[in-house]
Amino acid sequence: MAVGTGTLMVRRVTIAGLLVCVAAACLAQTGGGGTGPGAQLHEAIAVAQRGDVNRAYSLTDQLLQQHPDFEPALKFEGALLEQMGRGADAAAAFEHALKLSPNDPELMFKVGVYQLVTGDKDEAIALFVHRLKLVPQDADTLFYLAQAYHLKGDNDLALKTIRECQRLDPTNIDVWQKYGELLCSSGDNEGGLKWLLKAQQADPKLDRIDYDLGVASFRSMDLTGALQYATKAAELRPNDLNALELLASIQVKLAMWQDAEPVFKKILAVRGDDVPSMIGLGHTELELKNYQQAADVLEKLIQQDPTQVLAHFYLSRAYLRLGRAADAQHEADLHSKMLEQVSSTPNGNEELEKATWKQARQLLSDKQEPAALQLFRDRSTGPYATPGNPYVLVGVLYMNMERPEDAARCLNEALKLEPNVRGAHTYLGMMALQQGDLDKADAEFTAELAHDPNYQTAVAELGEVRYRQKRWSEAAEQLSRSRTMVPSLLYMLCDSYFQAGKTKDADLTAELIIDYSKNEPEVVQGTIELLKKNQQTDLAQRLATKVHP
Repeated sequence: MAVGTGTLMVRRVTIAGLLVCVAAACLAQTGGGGTGPGAQLHEAIAVAQRGDVNRAYSLTDQLLQQHPDFEPALKFEGALLEQMGRGADAAAAFEHALKLSPNDPELMFKVGVYQLVTGDKDEAIALFVHRLKLVPQDADTLFYLAQAYHLKGDNDLALKTIRECQRLDPTNIDVWQKYGELLCSSGDNEGGLKWLLKAQQADPKLDRIDYDLGVASFRSMDLTGALQYATKAAELRPNDLNALELLASIQVKLAMWQDAEPVFKKILAVRGDDVPSMIGLGHTELELKNYQQAADVLEKLIQQDPTQVLAHFYLSRAYLRLGRAADAQHEADLHSKMLEQVSSTPNGNEELEKATWKQARQLLSDKQEPAALQLFRDRSTGPYATPGNPYVLVGVLYMNMERPEDAARCLNEALKLEPNVRGAHTYLGMMALQQGDLDKADAEFTAELAHDPNYQTAVAELGEVRYRQKRWSEAAEQLSRSRTMVPSLLYMLCDSYFQAGKTKDADLTAELIIDYSKNEPEVVQGTIELLKKNQQTDLAQRLATKVHP
């Protein structure tokens, strides 16, 4: 089970103090004399300062019914709603006010925090960055911006930002705790533990400090310490699913199966479709020799998500213990086949990568190719930080935007700058394949594999060329070696196996296609028809039932 994926820490603020600040700002904007909306707001503020929040809200609400776009009243209403515990309504009031006053730094901050809490990390980052231009070196903004970058998956920017926050606010215990968490997330467990322990010593009652220390200890494989911290975290917050998941993960590592079982069940009672907990419970029941219970939970998981490789492994073991040898062998074979395919799945920062591609695509749409190239240069790291790689990536984007001439130009430029750049020949080959030029496609893929024999995209695409050439055994070999997860290529692999007389491999591949393509009815139907065509009617019926129970 994965633990420590990043949690949002909301800094402790005194609502009464915030209300006074907002009130003062509103009074500065409106004055308070006369009988207009400013005077009405002044009255509501005075009532709030005397402690009657409900009456103040009623007066402010009446004022906004008459003047719905009176921005100072909206800001004050948001503060009142926060104090009343109505966060979603407060956010709506602040957002309305921000639309009327888009450069108000305090509104940017409030809306940014609410956007972060509700999961809109991109909007939160944009607001915090904008606010820092207006209020440079603001520690509070940097604190939340660091968290936004972390939750977005950009640990480098998160660390850079929290370090700047710590420089500006060196005695803030919340900042120490967050700095420790971010260091651990970046892989520096030793440094992270130092800051987390410093924060704990300064304030043992810090919110979630035991959880953070548990995660850090778990990652350092100090399982005894991790268990102590996680147990305390779960005791302090018995309904915190993150704390329960951490505790269960540690218990599994320590083979504390009796203790782990009720924790997994508690998680699943709240979040019944939680995949890691279902796998954890299935494994736990298996180790407790509750084989039927293990099979029940794992069958439910596979019905929910048949692509869970580990679930097939544990289910095979459960079936074997239940005396269902044929079912056990089938699950073992399926697990082995799936393991071959998923072993090539990338483990990079997918969310950051997605955001980069989206930004680059917009730049190309705005005719800013140099800026898109520079973006890819800035974001490329390790073996991908080469002269030709940004041109390959821009070429791929042009392909996706159906601009083949620009794509070819960029890919060829990449090869001029770096003759062995990864991917350029492959994508030129893919464009040739789209145009039906098998000879050119063959030549491009072969050129790619000459200097990078294990480039799986090129291997898969060469498999498609061989498939179209009806060279079935070679097609099956290439497509299998590519470990492709693309349904259309898996279909070609299945057909190639049938054509080459490898029926068992074809059947297992057909089942993989169904598992990975449940939301693609054309692929599913094509696979069912392929099975029927090859006299595999029983399997075809079973898989059809699997899709449409």
